[in-house]
Amino acid sequence: MKAVVIQSFGSADGLAVIDIPAPVPGPGQVTIAAEAIGVGGVDAMIRRGTLAGYGIEEGHIPGSEVAGAVTAVGEGVDASWIGKHVWAFTGRGGGYVEQALAPVEEILPLPADMSAADAVTLGSSGMVAHFALAHAHFVPGEAVLIRGAAGSIGIMAVQLAARGGARAVAVTTSSAERGARLRALGATHVLDRSGDGADAPTGYDVIIDIISGPDMPAFFDKLAPNGRMVAVGAVAGFPPADFGAAMLASFVKSLSFATFSADTVAPSARRAVQLDQWAAAGSGDLRAVVHESLPLEKAALAHRKMDDGEVFGRIVLVP
Repeated sequence: MKAVVIQSFGSADGLAVIDIPAPVPGPGQVTIAAEAIGVGGVDAMIRRGTLAGYGIEEGHIPGSEVAGAVTAVGEGVDASWIGKHVWAFTGRGGGYVEQALAPVEEILPLPADMSAADAVTLGSSGMVAHFALAHAHFVPGEAVLIRGAAGSIGIMAVQLAARGGARAVAVTTSSAERGARLRALGATHVLDRSGDGADAPTGYDVIIDIISGPDMPAFFDKLAPNGRMVAVGAVAGFPPADFGAAMLASFVKSLSFATFSADTVAPSARRAVQLDQWAAAGSGDLRAVVHESLPLEKAALAHRKMDDGEVFGRIVLVP
């Protein structure tokens, strides 16, 4: 079967399409014939080598979520899963393939009215946005800033903050066109990438940061007293080693900083949130934003588009 691997860390040119044997599910696993594969920001971080310190080596198959039909089950898995259309979390990799393996506890049956592309767009992004806001102790009436709002996690955070009763939902983005699209999803203030804007709120109770990178420390100045920043990604790389100095410089404001990873959330809790969000999507209360669907063989092109800042929402690969 076809698979995409990282032959060398760095640019998207390091991705290659190869042939590998079709997988055989082990105990507790299922095989899924992929119909849609989500391309996420963490995939780009892995491809660049940013997460090499976590034991990810060249030769790695990126991709963490797929949707499609279950074609085989391993020992201990109910055979009734065979033929069902599901969303699956494959872990830190293994998703850019024609047939993917996933633990049975990490799959969810798709609603009849949900496409595979929408499933991999909402699947992990909506869940991460939900728990990031919860991790920040967000409550109705607070002002929220989403840094890097044009990606799939940011778009979901915008919708969830607005749906949750935020007093203001500010976003950083790169163009007026993107800003208009984010306003249609619930943003109230559109700012430039530095977080500046003519009508920007004077302080935020919560900042959800998907970007990190060298500019992250400057955003501590934008927090209100008792404000909380939660980093859920590092699309621009890790922040400076001394980034905490900026927070300590505002010691009297009692600011807080935290990271958030969905790895710390129990699978049952993740599933409950995903099912709730899928129901909301079915009723029109939430929107899945698919930027583009590309063939699996065009994975490198998908990554180039992400690197160039062209993507609004999520790119989906189709085997």
